[in-house]
Amino acid sequence: MLGLDVCEFGGQVLELLWLTMCYRGIMADKKNLPIEDEDDERNLNYNPPAQKSLSEIQELDGDDESLVKYKRTLLGTVPVADPCAPNVQVTRMTLLCDEAPEPINMDLTGDLKALAEKTFVLKEGVTYRLKINFKVNREIVCGLKYFNVTSRKGINVDKQTYMVGSYGPKAEEHEFVSPINEAPEGMISRGHYQVRSGFIDDDKTMYLSWVWNFDIKKDWN
Repeated sequence: MLGLDVCEFGGQVLELLWLTMCYRGIMADKKNLPIEDEDDERNLNYNPPAQKSLSEIQELDGDDESLVKYKRTLLGTVPVADPCAPNVQVTRMTLLCDEAPEPINMDLTGDLKALAEKTFVLKEGVTYRLKINFKVNREIVCGLKYFNVTSRKGINVDKQTYMVGSYGPKAEEHEFVSPINEAPEGMISRGHYQVRSGFIDDDKTMYLSWVWNFDIKKDWN
């Protein structure tokens, strides 16, 4: 009986802590939300509360030993980051496809102009996922989203957004994997496409935007 009471109490405290710390990514489980524009949040249907800094969160209820332990478990040890570095650093994106002859990787820490001049090949009709690696350096970031706008011959043909969620700082990289996508198929769909991608949060802070290209072909060659 005692164990049950402790678990119930712990769950209540953790829920309260979660709300207090303004983890505004409460809709993180709603992935692959299509939008008309990357700034359109009509599908999210929630009003984010005021954000608190990590130091403010750590100082909340400092005399409550149980709460302090939960915060320590949830937040871990905050790494020492370069003060000149952005709070969120997107390091790479990978197209995960079991049929691909080799990994399709994009290094997002290098020359983005050179990346924009490169063209990847995607076989028509294959299924794939997008994996994004990123770091959070100093403060909790709320409501991270990844969006892309795909165009062909200057005309937008597809727009997508994925709710990535809310994350605290840590030394290791965070990783997000999208739901399954399917490449277009058929002779009409073959050709060259350009994608404008971005990584943004609830406060409309754009941490990175980049352009990349791919060709839909009948085969990988």
